[in-house]
Amino acid sequence: MLKYALVFALVAIVAGALGFTGVAAGAAGIAKILFGLFLILAVVFVVLAALGIGAARKALD
Repeated sequence: MLKYALVFALVAIVAGALGFTGVAAGAAGIAKILFGLFLILAVVFVVLAALGIGAARKALD
C-alpha cells in the first residue's frame, strides 16, 4: 500500500511539473488516502503486536 502511495505521489509530481494540474490533484488525493490508510493499519498492527494478539501468541500457547 505504501508502494502505491509513493507511485501516485510521483505521478502527481510529474503531472504537476508538466502542467496537468487536474491529473496532479487527483493523483495527490489518492496518494494522501493510501498513505493515511497505511498509517492507520500500521498503528493497529503495532498495537496488536504489543498486546500479543495474533499468530505469535497462538504459536506460544
